[in-house]
Amino acid sequence: MTVATTTEEQSLPTLPTRPKWGVILFMAAIHIAALFALLPSNFSWTAVGIAVLFHWVTGGLGITLGWHRLVTHRSFVLPKWLEYFFVFCGALSCQGGVIDWVGEHRQHHLYSDQSLDPHDSNKGFWWSHILWLFYESHAEQEIDRYTKDIADDPVYQFFQKNFIPIQVALGVVLYLLGGWSFVVWGIFVRLVVTFHCTWFVNSATHKFGYRTYESGDRSTNCWWVALVSYGEGWHNNHHTFQYSARHGMQWWEIDITWMTIQLLQALGLATKVKLVEK
Repeated sequence: MTVATTTEEQSLPTLPTRPKWGVILFMAAIHIAALFALLPSNFSWTAVGIAVLFHWVTGGLGITLGWHRLVTHRSFVLPKWLEYFFVFCGALSCQGGVIDWVGEHRQHHLYSDQSLDPHDSNKGFWWSHILWLFYESHAEQEIDRYTKDIADDPVYQFFQKNFIPIQVALGVVLYLLGGWSFVVWGIFVRLVVTFHCTWFVNSATHKFGYRTYESGDRSTNCWWVALVSYGEGWHNNHHTFQYSARHGMQWWEIDITWMTIQLLQALGLATKVKLVEK
């Protein structure tokens, strides 16, 4: 796919491709710590259950429903207290500050698979999956431009700055409840799995799967990514109808997050739900 250089791209200053050693070391430490789950002393089915539960809370309710469909795309409206709860769940995923995450994702949609896309899939699977996180980019210089609706909110600012202390606090609680096995599985294993499930949406769903719509980029619908990311794998649908709260458009395109939104709607909590008109 060849994309012409825009005037905006030409006007941006050249940014040295410098490694972000703090992010690299952090990710390495989390992945290494997750290997302690291989020790028999750290295994229990209860600990595994804690990891699965928090995968859903942080990756499903937090990232997919909260940070993505609710905050980034404003596909529906919730009472502010409930919005903040889902933002908190997303902060527990330890995927950076919520303001940065939302800004980079909005930039991804505006420049999908172009040079200003933070995780441009034209640079290869591993770049769009993880390597883009390890280098400085223009996306970081442009965050303020894309987050004017949340940047001044003190609650968002708190979660933006304190997602690591919040994770530490969760680790302390899990240790008090079940010792190191709860920490290894509930924090480290769960974080690694949630990281990669989220990253597959940037990488795999721009490479594998089928295309229902011509969305102007490489986005695809990938069933197994939808399975591990609570419906986010129907990415071609999403890139075509970014505003839609529902990503799985066909009956076989199972979208757990959309089902959750429907439940919130039935309870009178989710309003102004945006959908594709058929």
